[in-house]
Amino acid sequence: MALTLRAAARPAKATSATTAPSGLRRDAPGLAFAALGVAAAWAVHAAVPAVPRLTAAVLLGVAAAHLPVLRPLVKGVARPGLSFAGKRLMRAGVVLLGLKLSLHDVAGLGWATVAMVLAVVTATFFGTVWLGRRLGLPGDQPLLIATGYSICGASAIGAVSQAAGSEEEDIATSVALVTLCGTLAIAVLPLLHQPLGLGPEAFGRWVGASVHDVGQVVATAQTGGPAALREAVLVKLMRVTLLAPLTAGVGLALARRRKAAGSTAARPPLLPLFVVGFLLMIVLRSVVDLPAGALDTAQTLQELLLAAALFGLGSAVHLPTMARTGGRVAALGLASWVVVAGVSYAGVLLTT
Repeated sequence: MALTLRAAARPAKATSATTAPSGLRRDAPGLAFAALGVAAAWAVHAAVPAVPRLTAAVLLGVAAAHLPVLRPLVKGVARPGLSFAGKRLMRAGVVLLGLKLSLHDVAGLGWATVAMVLAVVTATFFGTVWLGRRLGLPGDQPLLIATGYSICGASAIGAVSQAAGSEEEDIATSVALVTLCGTLAIAVLPLLHQPLGLGPEAFGRWVGASVHDVGQVVATAQTGGPAALREAVLVKLMRVTLLAPLTAGVGLALARRRKAAGSTAARPPLLPLFVVGFLLMIVLRSVVDLPAGALDTAQTLQELLLAAALFGLGSAVHLPTMARTGGRVAALGLASWVVVAGVSYAGVLLTT
């Protein structure tokens, strides 16, 4: 199946040391607003533990963009800082995500589970891209939605969007859809635990293979008990390890398209620098016995950075624009959800 990706290159913006102070002053209001959004997301999670912090951050960002009292701030003085959070802080959060992964733990899953995860990611990614193009979704939305469903939600969208040079509107729409469906999974999948005849370990593997964001996986799998939670996290982290090869593959496909089109624009790296940092964190976690306190601190910092980034991306969502393609976006989201849940369920039955 041919993978169709948008190949438009975007010129790099010139920067200089002399503009840094004005840039900091420009971004400060938006970063402060994002910090308030993060605090609010933490408060929502404390009040309703079933709602992951990152999910709350996205939804609060969308709400802020549409509340009349906050809209002028979001569209005006806070916009540069919110955009900075959605891009730069997302990259830092993805780097720290690597510290969740140990190659030893992933290898312990066995080759059958590894093959199952590869099949789930491949079927979900290529199937979603193909269907998104058939539905006529604009820009990079099919690519980004496919990435979020197949790998790890908003974090994966942030990584691939940098390699593809995606527009902020496409990123925001994709994050909103993937977050919504992942949130629905928290409520729907536990209801299917017993009817599908899954034991705790099998349920955990199904959740880990089919739910998008790591936080959403934890919220869903913990309903099945400690064994389900452990299996879910391990399988999910196996999916996360595929973030780097997927990003490199997207970069390579775009580079080939640009070359075929005779484009002379600067070619972005196959692996953005922050994805290289993500890989280095995996290696560090795998070869160094890091203290539990350091890992806990890194996890907290990662959640803070990603929450600020997702609040910024949520604030870029424009619901009237989404409504114009809302039926097609919803159809793609539902179809992708059926694919990832169905393929992963079949895989779990075959490997347990």
